[in-house]
Amino acid sequence: MASPLLSRAALRRPSSLRALTATSSQCQWARYSSSFRPTGNQRFGARTFGLLAVAVASGAGALWAYPRLVGEPQKNNNAPLEAAEIVYEKPRKKAANKEERRDLVSPQHVQVKRSWEHPGVYAWGSNAGKVVAPDSSETVVKTPRRIPYFDDQLLRDLKLDRDFGAAVTEKGDLVQWGVGFSKDTLTPTVTLKGKDLSKVAVSRDRIIALSSNGSVYSIPVAKSDQESGEKPTTKSSWLPFWSSDASISYRSLTPTNLTWGEKVVDVKSGLDHCLLLTSKGRVFSAASSSEEFPSKGQLGVPGLTWHTRPAGPYDQPHEVKALSNIKAIAAGAFHSLALDNQGRAFSFGDNSTGQLGFETEVGASIDKPSPLPVQKLYSGTNLVPKVTSIAAGGQNSYFTVDATKTQGQGAQEVGRTVADTWACGVGIHGGLGTGKWTHVSAVPTKIKALSNLYEYDEAADRITPIRLTQLAVGSTHACAILDNLTHLTASASGSDTDTNFGADVLWWGGNEHYQLGTGRRNHVNVPVYISPLDGRRGVAESSGGGEPQRFQVTPRTTVRLGEGGKGRKASVEQRIECGRFVTAVYSGA
Repeated sequence: MASPLLSRAALRRPSSLRALTATSSQCQWARYSSSFRPTGNQRFGARTFGLLAVAVASGAGALWAYPRLVGEPQKNNNAPLEAAEIVYEKPRKKAANKEERRDLVSPQHVQVKRSWEHPGVYAWGSNAGKVVAPDSSETVVKTPRRIPYFDDQLLRDLKLDRDFGAAVTEKGDLVQWGVGFSKDTLTPTVTLKGKDLSKVAVSRDRIIALSSNGSVYSIPVAKSDQESGEKPTTKSSWLPFWSSDASISYRSLTPTNLTWGEKVVDVKSGLDHCLLLTSKGRVFSAASSSEEFPSKGQLGVPGLTWHTRPAGPYDQPHEVKALSNIKAIAAGAFHSLALDNQGRAFSFGDNSTGQLGFETEVGASIDKPSPLPVQKLYSGTNLVPKVTSIAAGGQNSYFTVDATKTQGQGAQEVGRTVADTWACGVGIHGGLGTGKWTHVSAVPTKIKALSNLYEYDEAADRITPIRLTQLAVGSTHACAILDNLTHLTASASGSDTDTNFGADVLWWGGNEHYQLGTGRRNHVNVPVYISPLDGRRGVAESSGGGEPQRFQVTPRTTVRLGEGGKGRKASVEQRIECGRFVTAVYSGA
């Protein structure tokens, strides 16, 4: 099958023009969107087939009626014919101005506009913990719904669990909600202020928060534990000799042996462990739960257990000395991933479902970082692979690869890059995205719907691969944001068809609590689109004349927020968070 290809200019044309600019071999976008966005030839073919079907049906009806009209005597031939009722189509509402006409042409344009006019948080999935809809008694929320507390707010970060939520405001304060935080306080509440937080990660019962200066805090999820636990003494930044107790209980997890100028720049957490990445490319791991000490090798320190741990706090950070020059980290429920600056990926921890990318044994775990066998995946090809990103969640791992051709049929093939996405782990809920339902993956499998995608860059006059900008992974489901062409500069002086559009998002995996947002409860084992935010449909479908309606997110750009762009100026982007049976999209500062 020819590689999916779409002209950048074609994306900016109305569908009627796009059909003329795309050939059937070029517009087979099915590998990433033609399930809901037919190419020009496919639209024409479907329309032609429909006309033929009507003609055949009419012909069949005439043949069936022919004996009655010709061969059979008619009773009461002089009876007057019943007058047919003529039904006139109601006139459509005309768009009052150019912006309204753009809204009618493109649902994607509407999504971009709303993300700037009314930033906030949309959530869906399980509501058993009052996280998705704090003010509702519903047990599930089937499609994206706004959380009113965050209306018109930008957030630095957001993490969701079925029983609790944690967000970092634009000012760097921590906000919590859900029954895991408090059964009596359902409204999101600021719990930790003045720490200038930038990121958070969540474990089974604690929040791991990173400040802008590199300090790391481990905070109990439950409000009762925050109030009753030991509160550290903090010094005033204004009065050097003045100190006081913190307002809530928390612990410090910042490594003590950092070098001059080195600080923690990222945090990730599983159910019982967390990973800390420093600005010098070093990785530290620590216990991140009060309930259980990590016991499946996910700390990456050979031989480290509850009984062999060194003296000191149980959650003290330990350096993972087998790793160096690391640029990205990821954590599943009981396993860990790391990516170095040479494009090599490492995994360690629980491997009971093959989530480490190796052949598995029942109950197997690896406590030392081991390189993923990426080279073997491209054995026998003319491609040299390099891992570009990693992601993990639950019992699954994902990684993207840029594979460069070293030989080809022509000189133009040499040096061409193929962008692929791979998955490993459990697939019984469809989490592998391969179209198969499997309990265990012995080796990584390619997600074909997210691999070998291309588009034509008119400015550079060349074909470029479509990569992923983000992989968000929950406990049983996942989504991918594509790095496809976006357009955010539609101007007042442009044409009616000069519309904004964002980045496409595809979803797959477990859907037992409607966390995919399809409006249905069945699991999905291949990536699919869903309807736009504030949409009434489930799985994406055509709006019946305009652009296909599908969920997109708006990439980072600097705009004026509010109605008509009359508010404050800010740099904002939409991000997606997949948690345990819940999903959210939020406006990121």
